[in-house]
Amino acid sequence: MRVVRSSVVTAAVTAAALTAVTGCTGKSDAKGGDGTITVVAKDGSCEVSRRQFPAGQVKLTVENRGSKVTEVHVLHPDDRIVAEREDVGPSTRATVTAEITAGAYAIVCRPGMTGEGIRRQVRATGGGVAAPKRSPGRDAVVAAYRQYVQAQADATLPKAKVFTDAVRAGDIEAAKKAYAESRIGWERSEPVTRSFGDIARRVDLREDGPEEGQDPAKDWTGWHRLEKALWQDRRIGAAEKTLADTLDKDLADWAERVGRAEITPASMADGARELLEEVAAGAVTGEEERSSHTDLVDFKANVEGARKSFELLKPVAAKNDPKLVARLDERFAALNALLDTYRADKNGYAFTSYDKVGKAERKELSDGFDALAEPFSQLAAAVVT
Repeated sequence: MRVVRSSVVTAAVTAAALTAVTGCTGKSDAKGGDGTITVVAKDGSCEVSRRQFPAGQVKLTVENRGSKVTEVHVLHPDDRIVAEREDVGPSTRATVTAEITAGAYAIVCRPGMTGEGIRRQVRATGGGVAAPKRSPGRDAVVAAYRQYVQAQADATLPKAKVFTDAVRAGDIEAAKKAYAESRIGWERSEPVTRSFGDIARRVDLREDGPEEGQDPAKDWTGWHRLEKALWQDRRIGAAEKTLADTLDKDLADWAERVGRAEITPASMADGARELLEEVAAGAVTGEEERSSHTDLVDFKANVEGARKSFELLKPVAAKNDPKLVARLDERFAALNALLDTYRADKNGYAFTSYDKVGKAERKELSDGFDALAEPFSQLAAAVVT
């Protein structure tokens, strides 16, 4: 296990290093004359106004003219996510500003947020606006966050092995006991887990995650497959033991990918905001840990991961928008205080089983995550030099 080493980074982060994703309503700008790439998403099409554009800070305006909620991704050729916007409702509009270097990419619309989506090939050229210049401050922020995520991944491996060893031994109770703790490092890293390619689908897919055409018996792997076997099926057989081996291999793959993953201040800031919104809108319903009911452990770790991103970006934000920083500090404190009311011990990760948390209390938690996500969405704009 690698020991987490804290880093204090006081540096300027350029505006081009950040991604801001916001939702709004309005009329379409089909031409994108200001350099914006307009993406018009419909139920059966994905219209992109420009197939070639200068590398650098690129703005996409996404307009959903279909009847289904949609999402839009900008992907590398190997399907790693550069930028994305989920949950764009019908007749609504959103913007995505991403840092894109020269090369080939795909813009993908996914009507209904399912399936392979509709893919359009695009290219960022080396001419015109150059890719953002590197800066020591930007590199220091990224290095510090990468170090944090690497520490989480390294710490996860032995904890996950306690869990998978229990599965391989057929010890259901020991596996249940080790399950939630084995996931803490992953949940802390969720602001940037999409930068690790397909790892999230391999280790953190839920039962309804396999898409149309996939076989859940073969394509559903990871923690939640084993969670269901332990709490619902109450059975450990040869298949579960094989899944435990697969989980160990996939998590080791994750730990190896951290050092070469594309992490930017953009993915740190936007990923944390998106994570908070996802918890408020979905995870707070209990959909993630639907068998073990260990959701509150996940929530606490998610907040810790978002807090780390904020702390690294905070020095510059404090100079440019001290009121925003004060508001974020206040709302982090409020949400942590709320989560701590469900804590069984002062410093550990023993929390109330989520099936004991009532509808009103879940609404209070959702409101707390929403309250934090709202000013967090402004953090990117505050970190400007």
